[in-house]
Amino acid sequence: MILTTTPSVEGHSIAEYKGVVFGEVVAGVNFLRDIGASIRNFIGGRSGSYEDELIKARTQALNEMSERAFQLGANAVVGIDIDYEVLGEGGGMLMVTASGTAVKLA
Repeated sequence: MILTTTPSVEGHSIAEYKGVVFGEVVAGVNFLRDIGASIRNFIGGRSGSYEDELIKARTQALNEMSERAFQLGANAVVGIDIDYEVLGEGGGMLMVTASGTAVKLA
């Protein structure tokens, strides 16, 4: 499965459009990570635990989107967009959404 943010895949033509596909992940943030991130926010520096959680959620969203495209008979997803939102009381949940157009390349 080819995944790209561009509207086409260089060297390939799009034979068929299968439709818009999405992958959504909502992840809770761990209390201990919050404490560590708060300390880093106060003293400066990056929050490795939050970055790891972001990477994990983004990867899961892309994998889910890719699987949905595969189920439609696509072999690529073009025009991918990834959005991040904070949800829940106190911003304790992270939502990552990946969307794109499932296509069959010639």
